[in-house]
Amino acid sequence: MSASIKLPGVVAGRLGACGSVYNLPGNIPLGAALADNDVGREVPGYEDDVLLALSFSGGGTRATAFSFGVLTELDRSRVGSNQAKSLLDRVDFVSGVSGGSITAAYFGIKKRAALDDFRERFLLRNAEEGLRTQVSLGNIGRALGGGVNDSQFTDWLDRNLFDGARFGILREDRRPRVWINASDIYNRTPFVFGKTTFDALCSDIRSYRIAEAVAASAAVPLAFAPIVLETYPGGCAAQLPAWLERARRDPDGQPLLKSFAEANARYRDGSMRYVKLLDGGLVDNFGLSGFSIALLAAQRPFEPMTERQAVKVRRIMFLVVDAGRGISGDFAQRLEGPGGVELVSAAADTAIDASVRSSYAAFSALANDWVGKVKRWRCGLSAAERTRLGAGANWRCGDVSFATDRVSFDQLGLARAGILNAIPTRFALPADQVDILIESGADALRQSKSYQAFRRGL
Repeated sequence: MSASIKLPGVVAGRLGACGSVYNLPGNIPLGAALADNDVGREVPGYEDDVLLALSFSGGGTRATAFSFGVLTELDRSRVGSNQAKSLLDRVDFVSGVSGGSITAAYFGIKKRAALDDFRERFLLRNAEEGLRTQVSLGNIGRALGGGVNDSQFTDWLDRNLFDGARFGILREDRRPRVWINASDIYNRTPFVFGKTTFDALCSDIRSYRIAEAVAASAAVPLAFAPIVLETYPGGCAAQLPAWLERARRDPDGQPLLKSFAEANARYRDGSMRYVKLLDGGLVDNFGLSGFSIALLAAQRPFEPMTERQAVKVRRIMFLVVDAGRGISGDFAQRLEGPGGVELVSAAADTAIDASVRSSYAAFSALANDWVGKVKRWRCGLSAAERTRLGAGANWRCGDVSFATDRVSFDQLGLARAGILNAIPTRFALPADQVDILIESGADALRQSKSYQAFRRGL
């Protein structure tokens, strides 16, 4: 999760007159003339022998800067005979949640050029300058009326960072494929901004502001009112994918995929008029939902790769960039408490931290199982199929190495991790803390044994 606003408990009766705070839907209908959201192929069309995927956790500017440090280190890694290319140019997939979604989205739009100005355009700016952050009776009333802030953060991001960019911009250059993750708080499931969910809404994702998706991913409860999407049932010709219906009906189906499928069915069948989105960290603070759903929903063993990429790939690496969630609050030092909003915050933090520990283990197992399926599919290809897909004379079906690793403060030692964990998870940090986090992200990646082995394998 990202920045938070600490609010003391108050008497509910004093707030009874406060009005509701809410956001207007920012999405528009897909239109009956359009079959679906044709924003480019769902599976990118590149075919080298490396698959590199990044996932950026939540944690305000702390997470944004730490993940940016990882990108800078990837750009320092020059591999192969073409030294003009770095590993940053070879990132296939990037997923982000909350603060990490800002880095993911900006990198997805600008690629390596994001390194030139992201520090100045976002990391050194006060992204809270338009937000209500003061503790006051009025703000407490707004929090309990739906959220202290409504569209201020969305508009700030749109003006100062994303320059009005819409999802249609991702059509021109599909590498990397980008997933922005939020939480559907009615269905209690991840909401992944992409073709599948917007087709289910009968809504046009091409015209949807990237800033609004990022703001949804970072919308901490109480501090922000939910980002709202409107459903348009019957408003398009697109059919829901067959796998969604199969996942809904499978009594033994994987719970994550089943709940995601149920939510998408409700978007389409008219049982929901509005979708309410909050911080993606509520259901997944590692930002792994986009990856996990893509793997679980795959209809062929090699997806989300293409056939040709699945034949050529030899090295696969998933890096989970975790900016951590340090322990906060002082109620462990006193007999009373926590109470009021502090109790709500502590309960949410407990649930989130417990879930991310298990989610990383679950994702590692899921990814390992997927790589096994890719190998078995490769080894089952006929000679004619291998030729058609570009397998060379020395090609071996089992020649696929895989690693996943969590890049975190922990890799930097207890003393340095303690300093980093003490940095608040806000959207406004002093320049010295920003630069410490950038440097630490680069150092943590360099100290990853799995990453160094991956580089050597190239």
